[in-house]
Amino acid sequence: MSQVKRLLRQGRLVTLTGVGGVGKTRLAIAVADEVRETFPDGVWLVELAALEDEGLIPQTVATAIGLRDQTGRHPADLLCDQLHGLRSLVVLDNCEHLLHGCAVLADRLLRAAPRLRILATSREPLGVYGESILSVPSLPVPDPERRLRPGTAAQYAAVRLFQMRAAEVLPDVTPGLKNDETVVRLCRRLDGLPLAIELAAAQLRVLTPEQILHRLDERLEPAPGHGTAVLPRHETLRASIDWSFDLCSPDERSLWARVSVFAGSFDLEGAEAVCSGEGIARESVVDLVAGLVDKSILVREEQGPRVRYRLLETIRRYGSDRLAGAGESAALQRRHRDWYRRLVNRAEAEWLSPDQEEWLARLSSEHANLRTALDYCLTEPGEAQVGLEIAASLWFHWLCSGLLSEGRHWLGKALALASQDTVARGKALWVDGWLTMLQGDTAGALPRLEESRALALRLDDSPTLFNATRCLGGVAVYEGDFERGISLLEEAVEGHRAVGDRNSMMVGLYGLTGACALSGDPRAADFGAECLAMCEAAHAQWSRSYALWALGLHTWRQGEPQRATELVRDALRTRWSMGDGWGIALCLEALAWIAASTGQVAYSARLLGSAEAVWRSIGISRAGFRHLAAGHAEAVARLRSDLGERRYAAEIRHGAKLGTDRAVAFALHDPG
Repeated sequence: MSQVKRLLRQGRLVTLTGVGGVGKTRLAIAVADEVRETFPDGVWLVELAALEDEGLIPQTVATAIGLRDQTGRHPADLLCDQLHGLRSLVVLDNCEHLLHGCAVLADRLLRAAPRLRILATSREPLGVYGESILSVPSLPVPDPERRLRPGTAAQYAAVRLFQMRAAEVLPDVTPGLKNDETVVRLCRRLDGLPLAIELAAAQLRVLTPEQILHRLDERLEPAPGHGTAVLPRHETLRASIDWSFDLCSPDERSLWARVSVFAGSFDLEGAEAVCSGEGIARESVVDLVAGLVDKSILVREEQGPRVRYRLLETIRRYGSDRLAGAGESAALQRRHRDWYRRLVNRAEAEWLSPDQEEWLARLSSEHANLRTALDYCLTEPGEAQVGLEIAASLWFHWLCSGLLSEGRHWLGKALALASQDTVARGKALWVDGWLTMLQGDTAGALPRLEESRALALRLDDSPTLFNATRCLGGVAVYEGDFERGISLLEEAVEGHRAVGDRNSMMVGLYGLTGACALSGDPRAADFGAECLAMCEAAHAQWSRSYALWALGLHTWRQGEPQRATELVRDALRTRWSMGDGWGIALCLEALAWIAASTGQVAYSARLLGSAEAVWRSIGISRAGFRHLAAGHAEAVARLRSDLGERRYAAEIRHGAKLGTDRAVAFALHDPG
């Protein structure tokens, strides 16, 4: 750790290299935790093991540092802007399979952000100019040529690790001197590799240290003709994993191989759906998972109300090799894709429901698996149509998780591959157009939406027709053409109502309420009331927050600023708890307008400054949304007149420096 910290002080890119299982990730995390105070602007871990698409590295880094991607700009550009001037540390973990992409991004970020440091882990160096490389050694083991004094073995880290893990497996057993000597020989046999030591210690539930050593000696015996040659460390690790695999029951071995198809982590429901069958009963999966957890093959993690499991990357790759050797890779990859297709369709069907927040959290946990499923669709011949379906049905995930550019990445790839006139293509076109519009690019959105509408008419596909119409209405509103926008939105809402599309109807009613409120149309009250009632009946909190915001605008326009403030603050609480940067910025903006109109000018200016800072943090220029221009200009004119130019600028700067959390706290309370 001291070596790594010294290298981070001397250079700006440090790469920890070494064989799998040597402890590169654990070392990097430990160092990052210890130097946190040295980097006051942020320390972030970016886990890349589950990522397969090199083009998504910038997006993955942006997500890890909390940069919500709600703009049309390239995520690498956003990262450069965000990190410039920040004294921060980014840890890029498991770069070896994405070496070129990691090297290109690291080089660019280091050039753009002079106070940034990057700590990378990889089986080989990135090859970037100025890179410092530290080859992570195995844990120290006692020298076989030196006789140990009794009780001194624990001075060596490899022995200490084995004893710690042994105490977790058999807390009531204290190894005696004989076992102490055996443990020393065992750790030497495993070359001090931490992962190999942990796998061996897990076998103490069924074997003594002597038995473990004997079996390892048999497994690690050099091939005939090699004398007493020592195996290379990667072969030592492979042999110890082989041995752990052999100690599993046949069904546990099958499950180990099958769960390697998951990216990142998975839950029990996913394991049952994907891995059961062909010799493994669905009801047996839970016991097999428990067995693999006991053997330290699977890592158990609690995420809120759900338990998830993951394989360490070295263990996952071993399982993947076994799966390929059994000829099951293609079938399991397809079952994996099919499971996530069903999961996404379920989530979309249940979107406007009390489970809205739970679905957002679950899909966020499954993000790596969703990427893997989409990648399968777009690389396996004949599967692009299913890719269109999955990417389009994830519209709420792309939107609420701030992943607009990534959503467009997958949709763009799928649309290019699947050009046939299908319902799936029509839906993908309007979703892509909608995401483009939400990034402020109305000119780019129009061709997609017009194509979607024309295709829907050819296919007589009413749901797609009404969604394309709704999005075209949104484009008109964003461009400031309220009359045309409201007309199209009304047409769409009635269509959604007729076909029973509740998700789209809610979005349409929200759009109508906001458009009418901003243009002074009194029908905003009725549209808003219906939208709010719909969300509250479904107990859909995220959707409700948007209805509240639109109703708040209308209530303010009707001369009730106190009530309007309450409505928008209610919306802000939900948006803040869900990390909705776009929604937070809209609420801060609206609260600033309301405060300006009631004479709370200093308070209003700080809110405007906070809103501008949040817009910037998510990479969006508010100026791109012309429907907000009049309200903003009106507030600014009032503030400049009442405060004077110098005081106005000072309050704006003060608000911009608050940061999102403090800005929200400030906005949720009256001045003072």
